[in-house]
Amino acid sequence: MLLNKTYKITIVGSGYVGMSIGTLLALENEVLMYDINAERVKRINNKKSTVEDDEIDSFLKNKKLNLSATTNKKKAYIDSDFIIISTPTDFDNKINKFDTSIVDEVVSDAFKLNKNALIIIKSTIPVGHTQYLQNKFKTTRIIFSPEFLREGNALTDNLYPSRIIIGGDCELSVTFSELLVRSAYKESIEVLFVKSSEAEAIKLFSNAYLAMRVSFFNELDSFALQKKLDSENIINGVCLDDRIGSYYNNPSFGYGGYCLPKDTKQLLAAFNGIPQELMQAIVQSNIVRKDFIANKIINTKSKNIGFYKLAMKKGSDNFRSSAIVGIIDRIKSFDVEILIYEPSICEKKFLNYEVISDLEEFKSRSDIIIANRNSKEISDVSKKVYSRDIFNKD
Repeated sequence: MLLNKTYKITIVGSGYVGMSIGTLLALENEVLMYDINAERVKRINNKKSTVEDDEIDSFLKNKKLNLSATTNKKKAYIDSDFIIISTPTDFDNKINKFDTSIVDEVVSDAFKLNKNALIIIKSTIPVGHTQYLQNKFKTTRIIFSPEFLREGNALTDNLYPSRIIIGGDCELSVTFSELLVRSAYKESIEVLFVKSSEAEAIKLFSNAYLAMRVSFFNELDSFALQKKLDSENIINGVCLDDRIGSYYNNPSFGYGGYCLPKDTKQLLAAFNGIPQELMQAIVQSNIVRKDFIANKIINTKSKNIGFYKLAMKKGSDNFRSSAIVGIIDRIKSFDVEILIYEPSICEKKFLNYEVISDLEEFKSRSDIIIANRNSKEISDVSKKVYSRDIFNKD
């Protein structure tokens, strides 16, 4: 199908997913972002990103984008051809699954205000939830299309996607896939059309595999530390096998960020009644790794423990469920003073611990500096730094 018109597209939610796909599609379409956060809306209308992403910043500054934002729900939904949902779905431990209430509310509102738009869910949801919504509203114009983005590189991953997955039976889904392909820079993009439940499973199993790979190299590192072996040598030797590959192999304090912890838990919950061992092991391995790292830190007998940045990796401003926050939680009961250096925090306290805004003061006051990822900023005090970042990547 040839695209011969400019489409009106609404993006609900302006985090990494919404901000990146909104910027991408605004190259050739009219994009309106809807968010209940007035400050975020103001930033977008002032051509500023709501997330830390250099590519998005560059596009907003240098590209001619048809992109605006609103807090007005009716304005957002009423005339759109496509409504893309990119709101958060946190894992609720009480009900042992994702809390989809925000997604469900958006779908309901969109149906009330727009009878023709294709609704695309990009928020991660349980397997079968799109089918549930299709049945509830007696329609096929709700589909699921997962995102596969790295925080800090979200727009780049939309411009050069590994694949595009479309889950649903609505004819408009073909048009939507062509919008993504047309806006991307990459040529010959693999587009896979599947059932909505299969698309949901693709998202969860993809992230579970990444979590498994992180856990594998973290456990290799734990083994090497205990046996007084060189982790780097072992990892390099293992990864020379082409079937394994030298990527996504840098040890850390554990997998974290917004997606991997909750997605692995959701997939494990979905295995209820189905024989499995590996999914449980992935989740448990991450807990054990953080316990192991916390014990290593406590065994240094340091009294003033400084935590250098809370985000999972370079180029990200997101520290939800980050492994380093998990380490803080594990050592807080010991007789130590916890200091935090995190430029994205304006307050003087985080989790009731002192936040030091001056880097030199932070380095001076810390007996040991805990860094999930190394940085040139702390290279002058490298003897104080405790990190498992071997390759300075990922």
